[in-house]
Amino acid sequence: MAATASPRTPARRNIAVIPCRWGASRFPGKPLAQLGNRPLFWHVHQRCLEAKRLDSVVVATDDERIEEACRDLGIECMRTGEHPTGTDRVAECAQRLSADAYINVQGDEPFISPAAIDAVSAALERLEPGTLAVNAYAELDDAGAVLDHNVVKVVVDADRNALMFSRQPIPYPRNARPKYLRQLGLYGLTGTALSLFRQLPHGPLERTEGVEMLRFLEHGHRVKMHPVVDDGLAVDTPEDLARASRFLRSRQLP
Repeated sequence: MAATASPRTPARRNIAVIPCRWGASRFPGKPLAQLGNRPLFWHVHQRCLEAKRLDSVVVATDDERIEEACRDLGIECMRTGEHPTGTDRVAECAQRLSADAYINVQGDEPFISPAAIDAVSAALERLEPGTLAVNAYAELDDAGAVLDHNVVKVVVDADRNALMFSRQPIPYPRNARPKYLRQLGLYGLTGTALSLFRQLPHGPLERTEGVEMLRFLEHGHRVKMHPVVDDGLAVDTPEDLARASRFLRSRQLP
């Protein structure tokens, strides 16, 4: 049976929260879409269990169908209110689950590397003052992915702080062939940063691009980008799910 977290849950050091909602505009019911013989979110949960730095993993959802699936699979679940982004949902969990660090692992990243999860957790402990979050990224070598608006690209400064996130290919290759970087749905934040995130208003860039980390950038806060090796793919559409199914069979994952 899945345990329901209470407001007095003892403090944990590093907790992964997997935000899952039913009403994704491009793929309603996506968390329960079958990948192999398990729901999509189950695969994300498994990758979190394989990470070495996490004390626990919780699925956060506002949908009773996802909550029931967690119960059936023996996965810890927290029921939340409705939220505009996954990070807002994680922020609600942080008010009820005490931890030193919260690792937001998006529920549509079934092949996320456990080593990448650990890397973000470790990087969060070394943040400089004024930096509120760690966000993983990986190099893109697929031209189709560079052009795909479902794949969020990021550009960084010399210290690997995020300068801009966009669904468009950035930077524009006018005078040189750039290196394109994919933002992964993998963030590390403290409880203080999550509390601030919920208080900040949605700016025009976040509303336009639909990329939640832009909320920090638009209000002058730094997001540290952390390079990781990740050859998986995110599932944004039914077509992505079909590709993920083929990828799963090729990797012979459960």
